[in-house]
Amino acid sequence: MHNLVAGLIKFRTQDFEEHKNLFCKLKRRQEPHTLFIACSDSRVVPELITKSLPGELFVVRNIANMIPVFKQSHEFHESSTSATSSAIEYAVKVLKVKNIIICGHSNCGGCSSIYLPDDVLSEIPATKKWLEQAENVKKRVTEELKENDKANDLEMREWLTEQMNIVEQIRHLLTYPFIEEKYNNKELDIMGMYYTIETGEVFMFNAQKGAFELAN
Repeated sequence: MHNLVAGLIKFRTQDFEEHKNLFCKLKRRQEPHTLFIACSDSRVVPELITKSLPGELFVVRNIANMIPVFKQSHEFHESSTSATSSAIEYAVKVLKVKNIIICGHSNCGGCSSIYLPDDVLSEIPATKKWLEQAENVKKRVTEELKENDKANDLEMREWLTEQMNIVEQIRHLLTYPFIEEKYNNKELDIMGMYYTIETGEVFMFNAQKGAFELAN
């Protein structure tokens, strides 16, 4: 706790003063250009990775940077995914962001958890339910590893799962009618990003090639 308080003091006396005019401009409104959907992992810091200033990114974070498939329902209690869905809706319809980035990362605990046995997942029922959104990813990765005789290659499984999960979440995102419309009309860009923690490398998904390419 001491470190957090010290950080607050340093922010107020140094960082805030450096960007004081910017914070004054942001007093009554925000106009972020990008909705950034990332994992809740403490090692992933969207503003640090992208060198963005306050007011530029509207950030949504959850386990394994997942996006619920669109459902035509306004009943909060019907879905534990409503927080993420409402943030997406608000960013696109109200804030009118121009870009959506889905950012996955290396050594993702959420992605690795989809392979945990049922008895382990039963101890974390809310997480288990949330991870069901990656069932297609688990199936595709398992099949690909089996076809290439790499069923026991855990590093390859990790790499494939984290990247396939990003692509799967892009598909989920396009089930939202208001997003699909803007995307088809070229009013909204959607990008998949993969961040490697230990190297700082960032790979962007090239939809035409169906592969991630080094961006930095």
